[in-house]
Amino acid sequence: MTQLSSILHSSLDILGGTPVFVGTRVPVKNLFDYLEAGDSLDTFLDEFPTVAREQAIQALELAWGALLTHAHSS
Repeated sequence: MTQLSSILHSSLDILGGTPVFVGTRVPVKNLFDYLEAGDSLDTFLDEFPTVAREQAIQALELAWGALLTHAHSS
């Protein structure tokens, strides 16, 4: 299983503590904003080339896992 710390990082020195993809200054929220707007993963990756495809996919998988865990615990 992917560890959250291998995908995102948060530091007050980077965008005031906004969670970003490790090794970038790209907020993880941007990925969800793009998808919510109907853009594809490829469009997001084209716009933010410092984010690796694997990072984006792992972030989505972790979010999905969190949703499933929450749904099963309710």
